[in-house]
Amino acid sequence: MEGKFWYVYMLQSIDPPGHWYVGLTENLVARLKAHNSLKVPHTSKFAPWRIETATAFRNKTKAAAFEKYLKSQSGRAFAKRHF
Repeated sequence: MEGKFWYVYMLQSIDPPGHWYVGLTENLVARLKAHNSLKVPHTSKFAPWRIETATAFRNKTKAAAFEKYLKSQSGRAFAKRHF
């Protein structure tokens, strides 16, 4: 892939299972490492995490809109059905 991408990602907790987190990043690998090394206060309680799905966008505005949607009630329902 060429050019800069923004990733909207969904994480699932491994132990304890059942917790989900949606985020936005430019570097998916580094961001997962940050979540799993307890550097993100919001997710540290439920680490370790695994990536359930990630979607790449060339446009940051579109990526942020999709992230916001996935965090909404209808977006969570969509994610449950499709991811």
